[in-house]
Amino acid sequence: MDKFLTFTIVGLTIAAIYAVIASGLVLTYTTTGIFNFAHGAAGMLFAFTYWQLRFDWGWPAPVALFVVLFILAPLFGVLLEAVIMRGLEGTTETVKLVVSISLLLFMIGLAQLIWKPGISRPMDNFYAQNPPINLGPTTITIHQAITIGIAIAVAITLRLVLTRLRIGIAMRAAVDDRPLSMLNGARPNRVSMLAWAMGTSLAALGGILIAPGIALDAPSLSLLIVSAYAAAIFGRLRSLPLTFLGAIVVGCAEGYLSGYLPQNQYLSGLRLAIPAIILFIVLLVLPNPRLRGRMTRSREFFPTPTIQGALYFAAAVVVIGVICATTMTDPDLITYGKVFSIGIVALSLVPLVGYSGQISLCQLSFAGIGAIVVAHLGHGGDPLAIVWAVLIAAAVGALVALPALRLSGIYLALGTAAFAVTLDRWVFTLPRLTVFGLFDVNLFESGSVSVDPLKFLGTTFDDPGSQMIMTAVAFALVSLLVIAIRRGRLGRRLLAMKDSEAACATLGLNLLGTKLTVFALSAGIAGLGGALYATQLTSITPNNFDLVSSLQIFALTVVGGIGAVGGALIGAASLLVLLPLIATLLPSIARWVVLFPGGAGIALGRNPNGAVHDIREGFAPLITSRKMMAAMTIGLAAVYALRLADVITNWPFVLISLAVIVAVTIVANLTQPRVVEAAAGVSEAELADVPLEWRGIDRAWTEADRDELDRRVGMSEAELHGVA
Repeated sequence: MDKFLTFTIVGLTIAAIYAVIASGLVLTYTTTGIFNFAHGAAGMLFAFTYWQLRFDWGWPAPVALFVVLFILAPLFGVLLEAVIMRGLEGTTETVKLVVSISLLLFMIGLAQLIWKPGISRPMDNFYAQNPPINLGPTTITIHQAITIGIAIAVAITLRLVLTRLRIGIAMRAAVDDRPLSMLNGARPNRVSMLAWAMGTSLAALGGILIAPGIALDAPSLSLLIVSAYAAAIFGRLRSLPLTFLGAIVVGCAEGYLSGYLPQNQYLSGLRLAIPAIILFIVLLVLPNPRLRGRMTRSREFFPTPTIQGALYFAAAVVVIGVICATTMTDPDLITYGKVFSIGIVALSLVPLVGYSGQISLCQLSFAGIGAIVVAHLGHGGDPLAIVWAVLIAAAVGALVALPALRLSGIYLALGTAAFAVTLDRWVFTLPRLTVFGLFDVNLFESGSVSVDPLKFLGTTFDDPGSQMIMTAVAFALVSLLVIAIRRGRLGRRLLAMKDSEAACATLGLNLLGTKLTVFALSAGIAGLGGALYATQLTSITPNNFDLVSSLQIFALTVVGGIGAVGGALIGAASLLVLLPLIATLLPSIARWVVLFPGGAGIALGRNPNGAVHDIREGFAPLITSRKMMAAMTIGLAAVYALRLADVITNWPFVLISLAVIVAVTIVANLTQPRVVEAAAGVSEAELADVPLEWRGIDRAWTEADRDELDRRVGMSEAELHGVA
C-alpha cells in the first residue's frame, strides 16, 4: 500500500505538470484555432532561461520566476502571434502545422546555439533542502505539493477566465467567428495576443516544474509535449476539465509503470512510449471529427505537370547525379551524396500530403523499416531486399493507416507522430524476440546493424560515386511515378478528397479505400528511400530515423513545395547539401545553420506555394525556349568537359556553371517578357480560345486574365446606373 501511494503521488505530480502544459495548448487552440506544435519547445526554452537566471547567474528564485513567467514568456507569446501566427490566415492546415513545427525546430536550434549541448545543467527542486511532508503511509516533497497546487490553481483560474470574464468570452468568440466578434465590439487581434501570452507563460511554467526531474536537453524536453498532447486530446482541444482528466490518466500511467513495470528487457522502453500509445488510443476511441465540408480559399497553387516537363526533370536529376559522381571527391560524396535517397523519403510526402492533404509526420519511421529490411534480408547485396523493403514498408503503412483512416487534419498528424515516438522510444530499442515461436525478429543488433552494398546486373554499388548515380536514377523513376499518379485518375481522386472529403463522400467516392491506397503507396516510397539510404550509410542506428529528423524533412519539403516533385528535391538538398555546404564554407557561422530549417518553415506562411513555384516562374522563359535551352546545354557541356580534362577544379566548375545558367536565364527573360503566360504554358491563341469565366479552371490564371477582367468589369457611371 505504501508503494502504491508513493507512485500515486509521483503520477499526480507528473499529471499536474502535463495539465499545466496542456491547458496552455488548449487555450491557444480554443482562442485562435491554431494548434501550436512548438508549445513544448517554448516551455523548454524558458526552462533553460530560468536555469540561466536562477542557477548560473544566481538570481533569487522569486525574481527569476517573475521575470520568466510574467515578462519574458508573455512578450514572446505576443511576438509569436503578431509576427508569425497572424499571417497564417488563408493558408491550409498543412501550412499552419508546418509553421508551428518549424517554430519547434527553430527553438531547439536556438537553445542549442545559446546553451551548448552535452553539458550537465542540474536544477534543484523548490525547497529541496526542506524535509518532505509526512502523509502517514507515505511522504510528499514540497516541490511535488507546489506542483499539484499550481495545477489546481491554473484549472480554477482558466475556468473562471473563459466562462465568467468578458475577455474569456471574447477569446472563445474570436475563433468561432472572427468577423462577427468584431461587429460586437471585440478586438480579435488583441484577444489572440493575450491568449498566446497566457499560453506561452503556462508552457514556461510547465517546463520549469518538470526540468528538475529530467536532463535539461533541448530535443527531449521539447518532445515531452507529446505527453501533453494526449491530455489535450482527451478534451478534444477544447474542454479544460477533460484535459485535466487526461493529464491524470497519462501521469498516473507513467507513475505506476515506473513502480510496477517488470524488469524485462522487452518492456524497458514501454514507460517512455506510454504517453504516445495513450495518445494514439485516445485519438481512435474518441468521436470522429466531421468530414471537412466547407471549402476555404487557399493561397496555394500547384499546376499539373506536363509529360515533357516530367521527362526533362527526370533527365536533369540523372545528369546532376552523374556530374556529381564524376567530379566530386569521395569525402564530398559521402557528405552530400545522400541527397537523393532522403529526397525519395521527401518524395513520399508529395502524393500523401501534397495531393490528398493527409498529414503524416512518421515518413522517416517508414524509411527506418525499409532500412531494417534491407539490412537483414540484403546479405550479399541481394536486390530483392529492396523489393521486400518497399512491400513491407507499404504493408506497415497500411496497418498504421487502417485505424487512423477515420482521422484527418491535426488529429491525423498527432496520430502519426505518436506512431513515430513509439518506434523511437520502444520498438526500435527491442532486443531479439521470437514471434509466436515461428520466427525471430531482430531490429537493431546491439544498437546498430551493418548493411551490405547493393549488387545489381553484375555491378556492386560499393563506392559513393556509384551509389549517388543509383539513387539519382531511383529518384528520377519515382518522380515519374508520382507525376503519373498526379495526371491520372488516382491523382484526381486525391485532389478531390483534399478539396472536400464531404463532397467526395456525397458523390460516392470510396474515401477509406483512397486513403488506404495513398498511405500504402507513400509508405512504400519512404521504405525505398530508407533502404537506399541504409546502403549508403553501411551501418544504421535508431538515431538515423528519429522524429526530429522526420519533422525537418517534412518542414523543408513543404517549404520546397509539397505539391511538386521538385519541392521534395529542394527540401532534401536544403537539409543535406545547403546546410553542410554553409558550415564548410563559412565556419564562423556554422553554429547558426541549425536555425535554418526552422527559419525557412516559419517564413512559409508568406509563400505557401513553396520555393518550387518561384523557381518555376523564374526559369519559365528558359524552359519554353528551345534555343535558350540548347545554348545552356552546350555551355554546361563545355564547362563539364573542361572539368573532366582537369583544366579547372571543382569550385571554378561550379561557379562557371552557375554563371552560364544565370546568364542564359537573364537573356531568356529579356527576350520573352510574357513570363506569366509562358509559365502557365499558354499561347496567345489559347488565351483567346478559353472563355474568361473558365480561365483558372481549364488552365492557370494569368496576369493578362486579370487585366482583361478589370477591363470588362470597368463601367462608366451611365452604364452602371442605366441613366444618361
